[in-house]
Amino acid sequence: MPIDTPPELPPYLHERIVCSIAASVHYDVPANIVLAVAEKEAGKPGQWVRNKNGTHDVGAMQFNTRYLKGLTAHYGITAADVAASGCYAYDLAAWRLHGHLNNDTGDLWTRAANYHSRTPYHNAVYRADLIRMASKWAVRLDAFLSGDATKINAALSALATPAPQTAKAVLPANTQPMISIGLNTSYVPRQIVAKANNK
Repeated sequence: MPIDTPPELPPYLHERIVCSIAASVHYDVPANIVLAVAEKEAGKPGQWVRNKNGTHDVGAMQFNTRYLKGLTAHYGITAADVAASGCYAYDLAAWRLHGHLNNDTGDLWTRAANYHSRTPYHNAVYRADLIRMASKWAVRLDAFLSGDATKINAALSALATPAPQTAKAVLPANTQPMISIGLNTSYVPRQIVAKANNK
């Protein structure tokens, strides 16, 4: 039985997957969480999105220029650095996620959603989307790592086909920040570990 040729992914999506996985390994952050944040942010290299408050979200991982001011002052990291194509923005995002996951309070998903906002309402909305997207990425990663060509091609086909636009998660104004009804909060994220081949 011949194996179907896997579909080609758009270059930005190929970069998103490769760079997210590499960054997740380097910074010891679950790969499906980095991939979910990258999907949620939905940025592309060179992209600048103006916000209502006059700041901009920059590049593939949509770093806010207000946040970047601190990185420029302390580390010399500029908006141009994170706007460029390549893996730098993903590395920086995984570094930031690593900090949130290890230093912040709350459950795993609340800490990961701090990437977007610590404001309870905005965190809860982002958190709900992040859980849903991370679950999908876990299934895709399992397919990629299975070695089964049929599963791999199905996962790639699903990625190559644009998903229909779904409504953003919107929570009522009186929603508590730790909303968990209908969300799989016991889910275990997918870790990818790189091991040296010592002979």
